[in-house]
Amino acid sequence: MALPSADLGDGTYRNPVLDADWSDPDLLRVGDDFYLTASSFGRAPGLPLLHSRDLVNWTLVGHALQRLEPAGEFRSPRPDCGVWAPSLRHHDDRFWIFWGDPDHGIFQVNAPEIRGPWTRPHLVKEGKGLIDACPLWDEETGEAYLVHAWAKSRAGVKNRLTGHRMRPDGTGLLDEGKVIVDADLIPGWFTLEGPKAYRHDGWFWIFAPAGGVETGWQGAFRSRGFFGPYEERVVLEQGDTRVNGPHQGGWVRTAAGEDWFAHFQQRGPYGRVVHLQPMRWGADGWPVLGDRGAPVAVHRKPDLPSQAPSAPATDDDFPGGRFGRQWQWTANPEDGWATQHSGDGLRLSCVRTTDTGDLRARPHVLTQRLPGAAATVRVDLRLDSEEPGARAGLVVLGDAFSWIGLQREPDGSVRLVHRFAEPVAGGAPPASPEPGGSEREAAPARTAPEGRARLWIEIGAGARCRFSYDVGGGRQPSGQAFAATGWRWVGALLGLFAQAPAGGGHAGAATFTRFRVTPTP
Repeated sequence: MALPSADLGDGTYRNPVLDADWSDPDLLRVGDDFYLTASSFGRAPGLPLLHSRDLVNWTLVGHALQRLEPAGEFRSPRPDCGVWAPSLRHHDDRFWIFWGDPDHGIFQVNAPEIRGPWTRPHLVKEGKGLIDACPLWDEETGEAYLVHAWAKSRAGVKNRLTGHRMRPDGTGLLDEGKVIVDADLIPGWFTLEGPKAYRHDGWFWIFAPAGGVETGWQGAFRSRGFFGPYEERVVLEQGDTRVNGPHQGGWVRTAAGEDWFAHFQQRGPYGRVVHLQPMRWGADGWPVLGDRGAPVAVHRKPDLPSQAPSAPATDDDFPGGRFGRQWQWTANPEDGWATQHSGDGLRLSCVRTTDTGDLRARPHVLTQRLPGAAATVRVDLRLDSEEPGARAGLVVLGDAFSWIGLQREPDGSVRLVHRFAEPVAGGAPPASPEPGGSEREAAPARTAPEGRARLWIEIGAGARCRFSYDVGGGRQPSGQAFAATGWRWVGALLGLFAQAPAGGGHAGAATFTRFRVTPTP
């Protein structure tokens, strides 16, 4: 099951078409199929792959990146690192995804089919601060190019786009690069990034956003030659709409010749949700997005064959102990964290750790995106571990976090516990050698006589979350409302975890069943 589709059922759709954190979207058409990928930062698997036949109803069909590389640097959560703003292309009968890792350089993976098998990441250009890479194969000349932006936090520069000639096989670059757009020279422009390169009507086009994540706009640049000079125009901005910072995405053309543009809107704890804008080419040859350059809220669907309403899955019964594609670990996983078995339910091993008190620092949290609309999350939990201090639960994870779950006490009893942690100044989670060192009680602990609990989180307006539980005496509220927060560049996450204090031997497991996300009327 999934949350409701953006398809209104009357030939129209409402924005956002993907109402969750599918950050920095890029999309393309191959035949009658449309595909979309998005930033995944430090989570694994990364590079999500979504499929649609009508650009409104989407399903998640897989991931192109099973583990981040260099693998050793992603053993722990790094929510502001990893995969930034990928570009999805189809060339020479293969799918290609290029992205920039701000700490290592530009990578690519490729595959004969969208579901793979995908190659391991190949480093195209090494360097610090290289982000938002996009390839362009010029079908007219046979030449290949690459354009990328810069992260000032690593490179000391930003607000410019650098272009390269690229080997046609995508394995490397043929020159040192040239700044092809310097937005410091464009009055009022700042934080130019996220370029997507195209050929159209005899021009080289670069669609690129500027102005920052929350307040930016979408720009378009054109030149007769890839290396410029380029002229620019703002083609999408907020105007008098409620859609702040509508920018950074990709253009796609249907087989019938309709043009559409997908972009994100930053919505605080919900992350970057995806909007779909109609697009046309004006009489002067420039693209016109949305309603004369402003985002649309409701619009006619693309002229494409009808598709059953769909949205990326959220619910999970965990058949055979396997979890659905919507789940990602907060870092590269290790063998044994989740165990397959003959029944249903997710069996998470209680991973031993010296710090059980800060879930922001733990790689063994299995997460999915916080829904962008009001919803109720529910899961059943059984703590099977006999290890004193073992704990498992359901968490809302961000710069601040709150979780509710079960904990084994030294006397052998199991208690229902509810804890939270405030945001950490300066970013990185603190080192807390004592269990619970960075956490505080959100509500007094209660006995869970059978080591079982049903847990709920009600997500309301502004991502305010209310927790409740049932340990055998009926549903009870727990603690005060918790305001979910984003996690660096990532929206807040829903997560499941199991862990135990440091020690020797296997620490047992916890079993989660019947995970549900239900829209709130």
